[in-house]
Amino acid sequence: MTRATGVGSMPGEDAEAYAEAVRAVLGELPDLPHVPELPGRGATASMTGRALAVLEGLDVDLQPAGWRLVGTSGAPGVDHRRARSLLAQDLDCVEELTQGYEGAFKTQVAGPWTLAATVEKPRGDRGLSDHGARRDLAESLAEGLRSHIRDVRRRVPGATSLVVQVDEPALPAVLTGSVPTASGFGKHRVVHPPEASALLETVLSAIAEEGAEPWVHSCAPGVPWGLVRGAGATGFVVDLSVLSAADHDTVAEALEGGVSVALGVVPTLEPAGGTTAVTDKALVQRVERWLDMLGLDPDAGTLLVGPGCGLACASTAWSRKALTLSRQVASALS
Repeated sequence: MTRATGVGSMPGEDAEAYAEAVRAVLGELPDLPHVPELPGRGATASMTGRALAVLEGLDVDLQPAGWRLVGTSGAPGVDHRRARSLLAQDLDCVEELTQGYEGAFKTQVAGPWTLAATVEKPRGDRGLSDHGARRDLAESLAEGLRSHIRDVRRRVPGATSLVVQVDEPALPAVLTGSVPTASGFGKHRVVHPPEASALLETVLSAIAEEGAEPWVHSCAPGVPWGLVRGAGATGFVVDLSVLSAADHDTVAEALEGGVSVALGVVPTLEPAGGTTAVTDKALVQRVERWLDMLGLDPDAGTLLVGPGCGLACASTAWSRKALTLSRQVASALS
């Protein structure tokens, strides 16, 4: 059976909008709802801020240039405390609105390479520039996720299975040496695949050891999905529009091999023609053409459908419509 899910982010800037996002996700994605993210509320609610709120044993603070590591003092800065408080408040809302829910459930977190590419070291420049810093980030994230998974399970006791989606939009840039230095005048050195795989595996293994399913998401082109699978991912969350010819084969092989594939087919932003410019019928045909091209059918493995990427920049109306379309397409394919 094909299911519908979302990538994670939604529009909105306050607690009321967050509660509405939770209701929308639960109502439109009954087979695999998720913990919404509302990055419109600021740095503490951004993809990076959410992941830093999960870290165990590392402290950060917020500078004009962005988030920065400050060590292991056990005395996090005010913005780090705010990020943790906001995550706890959001989970309080999820706990309240999922009362009586039973089924699979998903939460999301930025991955170790995306954190390394966005968080600065204590004395400047990205953590990506230092082997020790990027290792510390991966290990701290892995350990923090263990506690986070237990917390989500406690808050959503009806979750029959839990998916942890690791967001790695920066992974292709890390592997190709395309991440700019803090000055903007240079690029960080290429990270070779064995190290990239090892640190990703550190995080994915921790998720699996807690009994959750480790999925990896990226809507950037050039993601090495073979490397991601080798690091232990049991699910891919991909944007169909950015897959290369080689990616199609890799993803199809993974789907046949038991990897869950959430295929992003619904536009992230409202089309120029308005909400009626995209129909569930057209999206179903798009998925069917993709399956036919690969010689697969909807029952070939665990296939899901959803938006191409996060919906944070969409209007509230389109974000709801995108989730509705995802559900309708999944239903038709089933």
